[in-house]
Amino acid sequence: MVFSRLNHHVVVVKFELFLESCFVKFTKKFSIIVCSLTTAFIHTTVISNTYKSAVQAEGQELITNGGFEIDPLIDPNNPNVTNPNVTGWIKSGDPIDTTLSKISNFPNTGNQGLSLGGFSSISDISQTIRTVPGKQYRLTYYLASIEEAPDLNNKFKVFIGGKKLDVKNNTPYQPYTQYTLDFKAKGRSTEIKFASIAKYGFLYLDDVSVKARPKHQR
Repeated sequence: MVFSRLNHHVVVVKFELFLESCFVKFTKKFSIIVCSLTTAFIHTTVISNTYKSAVQAEGQELITNGGFEIDPLIDPNNPNVTNPNVTGWIKSGDPIDTTLSKISNFPNTGNQGLSLGGFSSISDISQTIRTVPGKQYRLTYYLASIEEAPDLNNKFKVFIGGKKLDVKNNTPYQPYTQYTLDFKAKGRSTEIKFASIAKYGFLYLDDVSVKARPKHQR
């Protein structure tokens, strides 16, 4: 009888220890789960804030290779041998025309600019940048033309987010001239596109820039 009571007591103690162990394990796992979820939330918040700070920072350049300096001239001593590669930009249109959108040694600043010589149909060069919906931005670019009357037949268009915001028809000879367009982003990415044609000569593009507008300028 005493032995039976002792066995019963041992069983009860072991069961209590088992329950305590289960409770400790559950508590630890629950703590790990909560900690993991908290860490994930913090991590997500950090990523989100990093994204916002990266695209919202006033004065930060959002265009890649806006000065067209990354791709070297094929032959710096021969301006007629230009480089068709334009890092950071996408060319589209008739291949005859897109091959005439080339790096040239006629810059506004630096050593190089972009020569736009498509003559059979409109061709495009574009780049998609990261933006914050509802935020104000400013596009700045410099455009030059070497066409002169009577051989004057060119067109230059600017699209932002798929919307045509500016058209220049028959720009006569001019040195690099600055142009500015302000816009409000509608999404987390915005396409910047330039379309052009020059029947008799060349248009030149350089120093393309997009930056968030300071609040005092809005």
